[in-house]
Amino acid sequence: MEYNTDRPQLLMPEYGRNIQQLVEHCKTLQTKEERNEMALAIIEFMGQRNPHLRDEENYKHKLWDHLFILADHNLDVDSPYPILTAEELITKPRKMDYPSLENDYKFYGKSILQLIETAIALEEGDEKDALIQVIANNMKKSYNVYNKEHVQDDVIFRHLKELSKNRLDLTGLDSLDKSKIYYATNRNNNNRNSNRNQNHNNNNRKNNFQNHKNKRR
Repeated sequence: MEYNTDRPQLLMPEYGRNIQQLVEHCKTLQTKEERNEMALAIIEFMGQRNPHLRDEENYKHKLWDHLFILADHNLDVDSPYPILTAEELITKPRKMDYPSLENDYKFYGKSILQLIETAIALEEGDEKDALIQVIANNMKKSYNVYNKEHVQDDVIFRHLKELSKNRLDLTGLDSLDKSKIYYATNRNNNNRNSNRNQNHNNNNRKNNFQNHKNKRR
């Protein structure tokens, strides 16, 4: 009996020993035409054995890369993609630059800065006013989450003015409570709470009525 410990090590165990043996056999074929034909059949077999790869982007490219890994990068076939070398496999990818915010208000995040630039580019009008108020409300939420304390609206207005280099100014507004966005949001929340309380009261009345009937019986 032959044990797995006596067999060559699997380079990619998830594909199993049968595919590994097929790749090894492909390497022994005499002509390139034969190797190309068998390589295509192996790729098809690999895709069937690992159907989850079909959900990934460029899964065919990945299968060909895996084929060359299984062949220990020693397989002379025509690949439709650049052939993966052993050196490329061990090369570490370039470290991605982490976006840094060059201001004192990093807790607002990069998305707020992008929204500010979008608002600056808009023409004067209701759309721009609404977006500025949305930005201010989100800035207030971010500030409260990061600093764990309540912040006055005038502080948010001052920060917004500084971040926009004086191009967005809400300092003429007494508070965010008087903005259209605030009223719309809270009106919707109040309506939902009112409906929820009404349903709860109706259910209580029904339960009380049913209990009263049961007691009379």
